[in-house]
Parts: sequence; C-alpha cells; structure tokens
Amino acid sequence: MSVILIGMPSCGKSTLGVLLARELGYSFIDSDILIQESEGKLLHEIISEKGIEGFMETEDRVNSEIQEKKSVIATGGSVIYCDNAMKHLRTLGQVVYLKISFDEMRRRLGDYSHRGVIMRHGNALEDMYAERAPLYEKYADITVDVGNTNFAKALDIICEAVK
Repeated sequence: MSVILIGMPSCGKSTLGVLLARELGYSFIDSDILIQESEGKLLHEIISEKGIEGFMETEDRVNSEIQEKKSVIATGGSVIYCDNAMKHLRTLGQVVYLKISFDEMRRRLGDYSHRGVIMRHGNALEDMYAERAPLYEKYADITVDVGNTNFAKALDIICEAVK
C-alpha cells in the first residue's frame, strides 16, 4: 500500500516524502519529476508551451500511469484538478493532505514564477488557495496540519496516521 501526498505548493510534499519513504522503507516518487522526464522540459516550460489545460492533461496522464506499490508519492499541487489521476492514486493507497495556512504557503513559496505553479488567468494566490483547499479535503483520507510544526514532528504525525 502506498502513501500519496497532496497539498498546496511548498507544503513539504517532496521533503517530507523522502523522509517518510526512508522511515517506512518505501521507495519515493515525485510525480512532478515524472512529468518533466515525460516531456523533457521543466514544469514552467511545459505550462508556458502547452498552457494550463495542456499541462493538466499531461499531469493527469502521468499520474494515472504510476503503478508502484509500497511507495511514497509526492504529487504536484495541481493534481487535485485531475479527476482520473486522483481516482487512480486512491487505488494505490492512502491519500495524505499536508495542510498549511495561506500565510505559510505565501511565506514558503516566495517567487513562484519558475516553480510550475498553476494559476488560472486573472487569479491571485489567494484565489488559488481558496479554490484548491476544498479539493484537497475532498480527496484526503488523512489530513495533517504541517504549517506550524517542524519536519520531525510532522513526520511522526504522518507515520502514526498511515500505520
């Protein structure tokens, strides 16, 4: 059974994912890296060339093709827009929502222009947060608030929740 990490950009999916995989003896998969390898480009380049809809088609396809068991899978923040991918990922294991506040996300994100963060035209960061938060909650089997805690404490909470 795998553990799938979802959450806002900069919530710690990749960092905590590596630590969690080590703790559980699982492999680690970063779906953003799989997307980049699939397209031979960085995320922001794919978004620039294909647009948001084209990027999400790629994201949906790549995440829907993940088959590994006993893995910690760190997804991109926008995977919750990909219904097929989320249905598939839920068949692989438990979905853990790493929750952070808007202010914490903004602080951690900094300049996100080259991060591959998907925002609809005309939306501000606040709009993206408000749009995504209910979707993360919808797909989550487990929600862990990681905004006001260090990685060691967050790791303990996640390990306890998924065991």
